[in-house]
Amino acid sequence: MDAIVHVVRCFKDPNISHVYEDINPVRDVEVVNLELILSDLEGIEKRIEKVQRMAKGGERRYITEYELLKRVKEELLKGVSLRNIKLTYEERTVIDQLFLISNKPVIYAANVDEDDLGKNIVDIPAVKELYEYASSEGSEVIIVSAKIEEEMMQLSPDERELFRRELGVSNSGINRLIEASYKLLELISFITIKPPEIRAWTVKQGTRAPEAAGKIHTDFQKGFICVEIIDYETLINIGSYTEARERGLVRREGKDYIMKDGDIALFKFNV
Repeated sequence: MDAIVHVVRCFKDPNISHVYEDINPVRDVEVVNLELILSDLEGIEKRIEKVQRMAKGGERRYITEYELLKRVKEELLKGVSLRNIKLTYEERTVIDQLFLISNKPVIYAANVDEDDLGKNIVDIPAVKELYEYASSEGSEVIIVSAKIEEEMMQLSPDERELFRRELGVSNSGINRLIEASYKLLELISFITIKPPEIRAWTVKQGTRAPEAAGKIHTDFQKGFICVEIIDYETLINIGSYTEARERGLVRREGKDYIMKDGDIALFKFNV
């Protein structure tokens, strides 16, 4: 499932227009959420019409889905986003297949002024309100400054690091947003090295080695023999794959190995 990154304005600037005169992030979020709910209502109503016709044949699964959709529609009419409706695992599986927007998990990116960067959430009133709203639905808030992020993109890596230190920020807002998105979607990345190319591959947490190999090429999965693994931090500290192998730090794993975030992998296969 995809996620929604909802950028929410949490700063005042007379030079930037806003639909409303004041800054109220929760109100702005609710306006957008309502639009998404209305869109989902249209999709639910169309599905209800189709399932209702199918249910007339007496098939239990269509009758069950019809009853579920009617209940979901009632909640949407109350202004409740799909992701916040309490459903069983089986019911959620049915709803997931409809690909409705308000069913997607959300990360709220609180867009703040430069002066608020590095502050705690509770020290920024607008962000605190957004955080309390997000917490009520189990969502996460990441503080970013779009203006600062844009300025940093024009700098060299060394200059960016110096700029971040001056701002008192250990990591860029974009990086924190990416990390939060990976966590929310339960994703990890493993790395392959084929000089001069280094590539990162994204898979779900819990992915076994053969399925990860298939991410690169189907032949890798079909003919999977084993995978040689070393974690990123260890290789960086050693400085050489050859030396790491000589020290016995590169281990061989079989088909039951579950890939870890930061694994550097060399797949062995036969076709």
